[in-house]
Amino acid sequence: MKFTIILERDEEGRYVAECTDLPGCMSEGDTPEEAIQNINEAILGCITSRLKVAAGSVHLPPVDRTVTISLDISGPTYA
Repeated sequence: MKFTIILERDEEGRYVAECTDLPGCMSEGDTPEEAIQNINEAILGCITSRLKVAAGSVHLPPVDRTVTISLDISGPTYA
């Protein structure tokens, strides 16, 4: 997967990274490299959290055939 990241410097000179594809997913660092490493970890945390929430809402009856499931992971982040 590819995500759009915005990297900016704040008033104190730190680098702030925001993943625009995952609302609320942000991180920061003293250097651009550190901010990017931190946002990668934040993205993983956001996706993991959303998958856990989505998986908890799936209730399947027992079936003896192939079932296709679609999960909506665009909800709020709990990470």
